[in-house]
Amino acid sequence: MSAAMIEPQDPSHSAERRFSPSEVEQFARDGFIIVRGMAGPDLRREMFEATLEGVRGEIPPVEYEAELHYPGAPRSLSDEGGRTIRRLKQAHGRHNAFTRWVSSPELVERLRQLLGPEIVMPLAHHNCIMTKQPQFSSDTGWHQDIRYWSYQRPELVSVWLSLTPETEQNGCLYVIPGSHLQEFDRGRVDESLFFRDDLPENQALIAGRVAVDLDPGDVLFFHCHTLHAAGRNQTTNPKYSVVFTFRPGDNPPLAGTRSSSQPEVRIAPPLG
Repeated sequence: MSAAMIEPQDPSHSAERRFSPSEVEQFARDGFIIVRGMAGPDLRREMFEATLEGVRGEIPPVEYEAELHYPGAPRSLSDEGGRTIRRLKQAHGRHNAFTRWVSSPELVERLRQLLGPEIVMPLAHHNCIMTKQPQFSSDTGWHQDIRYWSYQRPELVSVWLSLTPETEQNGCLYVIPGSHLQEFDRGRVDESLFFRDDLPENQALIAGRVAVDLDPGDVLFFHCHTLHAAGRNQTTNPKYSVVFTFRPGDNPPLAGTRSSSQPEVRIAPPLG
């Protein structure tokens, strides 16, 4: 489907808006990188308020924990905690703060360093607010996002912005450095395409996992091949994160797949 256009907010190129050469090398090596304090408090506050409105009002489209049947989730919508929200979908359309975030110079310039001059944001993948609610949140198994997506090349980057603190206690992400450079045969994932944690060869890789602890405003960039997982929220406070995915302009979705089922937004045109 065709891509709508958002003009970047500012065309200037300051050092504060870009990765250093060593950071670009780190992303290429590890498949992820964290930028601390990247999103300012005013923008975060608007996103957070829109998030609370969506959760409290169950404003659709939403995804409930009970719908996925992950470990720890309620078994059905009618069970206690059954209407616990896992994701607020279509975040981009919920408030213009999200549009301002994805078109911000500090994000656009970094994405250009990782993906090239033309950046497109699919609305079919991520484009959501992830929540981990106390008591009824679930575990997310190890997986690579690209297994569920269909593009000409496996070249996409997801951007995860924390709106609240993220720790191992409240269900932060875990990532496996360098996993984006490895190829795994079909036997190493289960029928739902989760990386099997019962295989010795997989267990050896999982042992190298890194917990992504984040403060509000911190941002995780990670490759679509990077193995990642998350635990449950074992605290008394909800955890909220905003997640969008981006691709190069010359890496379109395959026709007839879920990846091509929704429009896209071009957030950065080719330079020059």
